[in-house]
Amino acid sequence: MSLISILEFRLGDHMHPCIKTFGFAWAMLLAFSACAAQPNEITLNPIKVSPHVYFFEGDSGMASVANKGFMSNAGFVVTDAGVVVFDALATPPLAQAMVKAIKKVTSQPIRRVIISHYHADHFYGLQVLKEQGAEIWAHENGRAALASDDAKARLKQRRADLAPWVNSKTRLIPADKWLNFTDAKTIAFEMGGLHFRVIDSSGAHSPEDIMLFVDEDKVLFAGDLFFTGRIPFVGSADSKRWLEALDRMLAVKPEFVIPGHGRMSTEPEKDMQLTREYLIFLRKKMGEAVADMKPFDEAYTAVDWSRFEKYPAFQQANRINAYGSYLQMEKESLGTQ
Repeated sequence: MSLISILEFRLGDHMHPCIKTFGFAWAMLLAFSACAAQPNEITLNPIKVSPHVYFFEGDSGMASVANKGFMSNAGFVVTDAGVVVFDALATPPLAQAMVKAIKKVTSQPIRRVIISHYHADHFYGLQVLKEQGAEIWAHENGRAALASDDAKARLKQRRADLAPWVNSKTRLIPADKWLNFTDAKTIAFEMGGLHFRVIDSSGAHSPEDIMLFVDEDKVLFAGDLFFTGRIPFVGSADSKRWLEALDRMLAVKPEFVIPGHGRMSTEPEKDMQLTREYLIFLRKKMGEAVADMKPFDEAYTAVDWSRFEKYPAFQQANRINAYGSYLQMEKESLGTQ
């Protein structure tokens, strides 16, 4: 029964016409408010990469209400024994849209979700995938990231800045299986006749970075170690280890690389050059500033950033990246890194 019907049922023919009019307006206002409080449905269209692999390509730039938080990539692999998902996108509504899209491709259940790292734009959809019965895998270093004050602060910020896509019902979901790479840099598994390799790259972009390689399809899910066509978010990352991780990425000889942000790459060595050159540039300029004992603000202003400023996310991320690199170069100069 609608709100209007309820009002009419309770007050009947004894309502004064003015009261009826007021009641109608009040009911309509309540109905409008209820609709406004709910996010509009999102539709995602998967891009087919290879016989078994699909991915969802987010917009360039940073998360916003305008793009509904859809600015990162995620993907999935269809096997004869279930679906393996890589990353969960930035909001529960996006994850719901991802589940619907997967069900249009296959009737196989979502069996496993592998999280590249615990940054908000890659795992906030986990609660939806968990409800599908999926088992969540992540690097063991993600425990600390998930429990940190930074994670709590980020959730508070996203609830404010990305409402209603992130709201009071959005929860931070831990892994069911925390992966330990003490004995090897790779953990292999098989599902439905396909062979997978989970690759440890922790400490590069984040303390808990992992990548996923699908052997039969030669597809690498690289997470945020690889950005195509946009400025990477560096923050407090270890750029030296990140550059080493880029080299290791090519060791598996991928034919397709799906980055954490940006378009899929069929020429990974060429396409990773932007990320590589940007990291090298940051290290050089901020390293020179540290060596000359220049304050950060002075050093930042003195740098000619024109080489990179045309790329998406530059305005939002570059100063943060430069400051993180400045601190990184200070640590390296003191031998504490």
